[in-house]
Amino acid sequence: MAAVSATADVVIVGAGPAGLAAADGLARAGADVRVIEREQAAGGIPRHCEHGGFGLRDLRRSLTGPDYAARCAERAAAGGAEIMLGTQVTGWSADGALILAGARGPQTLAARAVLLATGCRERPRAARAIPGSRPRGVFTTGTLQRLVAAGERPVGHRAVIVGAEHVSYSALQTLRHGGARAAVMTTELDRAQTFAAVAAAARLLLRVPLLTRTAIAAVHGRGRVEAVDLLDLGGGGTQRVACDTVILTGDWIPEREVAQLAGVTLDRGTGGPRVDGEGRTDRVGLFAAGNILHGAEPADVAALEGRSVARSIGEYLGGAGWPARSAAIEVAPPLAWIVPNALPVLRDTRFKLRSSVAARRAEVRVEQAGRVIATARARGLAPGRGGRLAADWAGDAEPGEPLTITLASAATRRARAARA
Repeated sequence: MAAVSATADVVIVGAGPAGLAAADGLARAGADVRVIEREQAAGGIPRHCEHGGFGLRDLRRSLTGPDYAARCAERAAAGGAEIMLGTQVTGWSADGALILAGARGPQTLAARAVLLATGCRERPRAARAIPGSRPRGVFTTGTLQRLVAAGERPVGHRAVIVGAEHVSYSALQTLRHGGARAAVMTTELDRAQTFAAVAAAARLLLRVPLLTRTAIAAVHGRGRVEAVDLLDLGGGGTQRVACDTVILTGDWIPEREVAQLAGVTLDRGTGGPRVDGEGRTDRVGLFAAGNILHGAEPADVAALEGRSVARSIGEYLGGAGWPARSAAIEVAPPLAWIVPNALPVLRDTRFKLRSSVAARRAEVRVEQAGRVIATARARGLAPGRGGRLAADWAGDAEPGEPLTITLASAATRRARAARA
């Protein structure tokens, strides 16, 4: 039995951008807010990223990662939120309170509403089933960032980066801060999944080539990485690249353990909690926001989600009801996932939609109970990047019945290039 019990209006699990933005909004609106963070500092992943570009969407300025993390934490604390560092959620009590372990000792913390903003992590090498020996020097981006932030320099000298999405280019910058240079970046897809200007800068200014349609086939080394084998997925040939460091980027897993302990429904596509357009799970009073819901979006996007769900939580605290029935939204391949992934949603909701094919313009078909209820236009579909889908069709859906979204047609970039 926990030794101490406490109560709050809102408990937020996770002091990253989404959690801190929600805490700021709720505390300034007068709620008693506690933020639970297992690390010894607030701010999430940005505090390990020394490069700039953080805060453009939410703060309307460009900051380095540590400055952005500090600004988010300061705003939440100044608004009146209490941030409990070095504290871990270990479970839920029978009456619905969170069970905590930390410097204050074991305790329970009950709240009228709980927000899960625990983010996501990258799959390590073992989960990716990469063959070869098991030397030191194989890191995920998160591990690399923590090592560099802790002052471990150099982290290596010559690296291969596996992946070419937003976080891969963040890893490239972190490598430079850590005293290493990238020999090559690889992606199994036919192009980078980041902005064209970012990919061009890496290639032209930093002189880091990108090998597309390429997979890592094996890691070699005794003690420390010595080389990797790269497989050409088009031609089938293999080349060996000398390196002492391998950075595995992307391939996200939501930090969903607290959600699982709560018994909420998890979405098959994202692996995170299933939520409606208000960030509500299927457990009354439990919300989720940020990168626990999807593969890693930029920090300021997660912060904006935190702001949005704070308004929903505020309405719930003010007496807004909880939907008795919701309709699950699922997608069929080549679509990978959609968020929100349950109805109801507001008419002005913008779904995030991820696909395994690239298409600037695509038509999707929405089906429920064997009938097509709508066709809609999705924009910006791409692997590793979120597309957008309007919700103006959602009012035609029946409550409770699951929906399936399929890709009806797509003008892919590859098809346009072939025609040209």
